[in-house]
Amino acid sequence: MDHVTPKRIAAGIAVAVVGFALLGTVAALWVNPVFVRMTPAGGWEIAMLAAMSLAGGVYVAIRRPFCSVKGAGAGGILAFLGIACPVCNKVLLLIFGGELLMAYFEPVRIYVAAAGALLIAWLALREYLLIRRRSEAAPAE
Repeated sequence: MDHVTPKRIAAGIAVAVVGFALLGTVAALWVNPVFVRMTPAGGWEIAMLAAMSLAGGVYVAIRRPFCSVKGAGAGGILAFLGIACPVCNKVLLLIFGGELLMAYFEPVRIYVAAAGALLIAWLALREYLLIRRRSEAAPAE
């Protein structure tokens, strides 16, 4: 596929690495001086963050230039909500309150994170298949 250039691959790697570092720091998945997590982080949060970052990097490397990125953005938000500390998320805390949030959202956070990472991965796969189909259908020069 001639549209996947070294520049786009570098951009995809940069998105994956920066996304992992930035979102993991904001979600306080590791100790840092800026953010403190109110609920303990398990190992699955880092795994979901890695999956989301990897899928996001692949999506950036292969997506068509004029393609909508709304789905990938929605997947990123879902994955971040799943890995982030539910008590630290002020929007969720205002909507549901602390008790409801811990009782109903905490048990399904892993599924929310997985849904977000899978959505981004599915979109990247769909882009790859669309591009592949177009390149196979294009007449040989």
